[in-house]
Amino acid sequence: QVQLVESGGGVVQTGGSLRLSCEASGRTFSSSTMGWFRQAPGKARQFVAAISWSRKTISYLDAVKGRFTISRDNAKNTVYLQMNSLKPEDMAVYFCAATDTTSSAPVSIAAYAYWGQGIQVTVSS
Repeated sequence: QVQLVESGGGVVQTGGSLRLSCEASGRTFSSSTMGWFRQAPGKARQFVAAISWSRKTISYLDAVKGRFTISRDNAKNTVYLQMNSLKPEDMAVYFCAATDTTSSAPVSIAAYAYWGQGIQVTVSS
């Protein structure tokens, strides 16, 4: 059974930083693109960032470019999202996701077959 487990969420003040981690188990994701999405209350789930297995292709939501960094450690089957200069509008439940693709970094929810349970990120103003 495939599992994606997020960790690292919590409460932070505006301007602060958090690092989310997502560990995959049940199969190896070293050859899969992995991504992060977020969903705020009353809003649709939104793409945040994605990274291909080789790390050569990375995509970001425009609103987080320059503040968020996605990375991965294939040996640990783990993907990370370093979030700096957090804003109240970044507050959401963040979801880790994995695809069956390898070289691209898709932004569409439909491209991702595997999902974590989500973790809350709260940014206080």
